[in-house]
Amino acid sequence: MASPIPAASSVSTAPTASLPSSSVSGPAHLRLDGISRSFPDRRVLTDVSLVVSSGEIACLIGENGAGKSTLLRIAAGLDDLDAGSVAAPGEVGLFHQEPPFAPSLTVGMALADATAPLRELAREVERAGAAVAGGEPGAARRLERALDAAARHHVWQLDHRIERVTDGLGLAGVDHGRVVSGLSGGQIARLSLAWLLLRSPDTLLLDEPSNHLDDRARTVLTELLRTWSGPVLIASHDRAFINDVATTIVDLDPSPIPYAAVASDHDSPGSGFGLTRFTGSLTAYLAHRRDERERWVRQYRDEQAELNRLRARARDSQTVGNSARPPRTEARSSRKFYADRNAKVVARRVNDATVALERLEESQVRRPPARLRFAGFGRGNGVGSAGAGSTPTAATGPVLTATDVAVTGRLAPVSLSLTARSRLLITGPNGSGKSTLLAVLAGDLQPTAGAVTAPDRLRTALLTQEPAERDGDVSVRDAYVLGVGEAVADSTPLSTFGLLAGRDLDRPVASLSVGQRRRLDLAVVLADPPDVLLLDEPTNHLSVLLATELEVALPDYPGAVVVASHDRWLRAGWTGETLELPEESR
Repeated sequence: MASPIPAASSVSTAPTASLPSSSVSGPAHLRLDGISRSFPDRRVLTDVSLVVSSGEIACLIGENGAGKSTLLRIAAGLDDLDAGSVAAPGEVGLFHQEPPFAPSLTVGMALADATAPLRELAREVERAGAAVAGGEPGAARRLERALDAAARHHVWQLDHRIERVTDGLGLAGVDHGRVVSGLSGGQIARLSLAWLLLRSPDTLLLDEPSNHLDDRARTVLTELLRTWSGPVLIASHDRAFINDVATTIVDLDPSPIPYAAVASDHDSPGSGFGLTRFTGSLTAYLAHRRDERERWVRQYRDEQAELNRLRARARDSQTVGNSARPPRTEARSSRKFYADRNAKVVARRVNDATVALERLEESQVRRPPARLRFAGFGRGNGVGSAGAGSTPTAATGPVLTATDVAVTGRLAPVSLSLTARSRLLITGPNGSGKSTLLAVLAGDLQPTAGAVTAPDRLRTALLTQEPAERDGDVSVRDAYVLGVGEAVADSTPLSTFGLLAGRDLDRPVASLSVGQRRRLDLAVVLADPPDVLLLDEPTNHLSVLLATELEVALPDYPGAVVVASHDRWLRAGWTGETLELPEESR
């Protein structure tokens, strides 16, 4: 069931450590109390409180920019608090965008760095055992603490764990002598995740851990998380992954709480108001959330109608009867009698209406904030209309053909053919060359063998896995104009797509979340829709609702669509063609 989480407030921060210790001190659970965080141009979190118990896996969801990554960084001690407190058991580890090791290290050195504290725990057990044998005072307690820490951090299974993690995350075939800076972005992300899992912190925080993982790697991660002894808090948009691992879902998006609690911020996209906790699957929660939103809209509508009625009643109740008609007798006593009676009735009615009005004004729910909705690809939305390029020359038959294209060390020979309305899903494990193939089809990378054939006027566009490099100082609105040109921006404004809220358009790009920057990239790609739309992991970083809406809209795209994805949810609902690249593509 879903329930709002009550808020608390204090001002302190809990320090986090970076190395395992021989005992866990402090709280038994991860506790965030009254967390508030603002930036110069916006408020992100307001009075957020959350408890994650040991052995619990809580998954944060919410719109892009709702504050999920900020909350994780605060929990890890890497971001400042405006108010609130953090307490966590033992050592806290966070997987996020920044690798936890220097890029000058080799892969082997990074893995050794991850496991060094655990090997030290094993040596501490040996030293404590020797102290017990030597009869040192307090040695038995010291040995007990050392054994507990070693078991908690899986010290006795460390070598097996290293093999399992590195193999499962697709790192077994990577030369341990390679320098980290020479790895691909996906390899660095997986090595960072392996580093943290092998480090085995007591409190585990993960920010989009499944983005660069194939099915095998997701399975290994899921198995490890299910056996984690401490609290686990994850921010993720991966719907299948959330369904697999979450014991609790925590939604940062707004919920129907009293207007009085958020009167100064009733249009906020989240800000922590109305944090909702749900114990059940993501599938069940999405259905619950849809129903809750409908009830919220109805309740707000009905309450506003009642408020208008009560205000009118309070206004109209100032007099009783026809004030222009005098009493039937002109006697002074009669006039006084009628005046007193009228005053009492008016006072009672005005008081009744005023009390009812005040009570409802105090308890009324906040206005449901407008939710971003992806407008899709229809011409009525401006997509494919003014500013759009020409359609493929051939109405039937292939418009783009790849014949035995290959890239040495990155992509084994592959052939495919696209028609003007093709829908092709490319799958395969990490390293099979999915992104490389999309880059070849887009013309951004020349194959070392084979050829790509297409009409001269055929236009392709690629949405890459990670956000495009843009000037972080320019506004979102200006970045869009720079990306598409003034003519296209005039004919197809950024607001066309429903991807970014109006309140964000004048913010600098650097202040956007990763998911919001990808929304901007998607808008740039769609502003002048290409004949062949290439999408590399399109659901990465996008909110659960947007990812679903994007999938639903793909069949309506006016050209060909090629998607490369690990997303099991997307793949399960795919109705077009599928091309699976082999595991050994190199």
